[in-house]
Amino acid sequence: MDVSADKTTQAGRRRRPDGELSRQRILDAATEIAAERGYEGTSIGAVSAKCGLPASSIYWHFKDKDDLIAAVIERSFGSWLAAWELPTDLTNPEEAFAEMAARIAKAFLDSPDFIRIGLMLALERRPLEPRGREMFVQVRDRVNQRLLGAVRQLAPGLTEADVHQLATYAIAGADGLMVAKEIGGDAVDLVAMFELHARAVYGLAQRMNAQDGT
Repeated sequence: MDVSADKTTQAGRRRRPDGELSRQRILDAATEIAAERGYEGTSIGAVSAKCGLPASSIYWHFKDKDDLIAAVIERSFGSWLAAWELPTDLTNPEEAFAEMAARIAKAFLDSPDFIRIGLMLALERRPLEPRGREMFVQVRDRVNQRLLGAVRQLAPGLTEADVHQLATYAIAGADGLMVAKEIGGDAVDLVAMFELHARAVYGLAQRMNAQDGT
């Protein structure tokens, strides 16, 4: 047995968990700073001071600030996307849609910085768009595809134009509710508001479906 090779392997195994832990510390710090200061106010120096790791460690994990912010958004992507899926039981489609909306609201409450940072980037315009904004737009596009599928299931008689219009309206309403939560804090029951929004969208879908069928 090659003892030196075994030691190298063991060292490599120790470094990987340490490296992942450092990466998560960096992402946690970047998330907090970006949520407070926005893209422009976030710097590698500020992240370094926040997480207690040298800038060289940050650059080892991320190419630059843009790469770091994109990773912050990507990290929260999985739980956020999973929430935009209709339950398998569609015996009561309105309740199923409301249940999906409640999951979306809870996903936001679990990771509000993801949306806060993403919306800030989405509203800012630069000659050269940062990768963080591109990542957020990609996330929203996949969310939109999930919502389009849900609308087609809930109102199968709608035209594709109506499906897209209704999905756009539903996402815009969700954006507004999340902004309202950020402004209103504990005074806004986000889960209840999302469920109300879902029922309103479902009722509108049924009315549009009936109109298309006449």
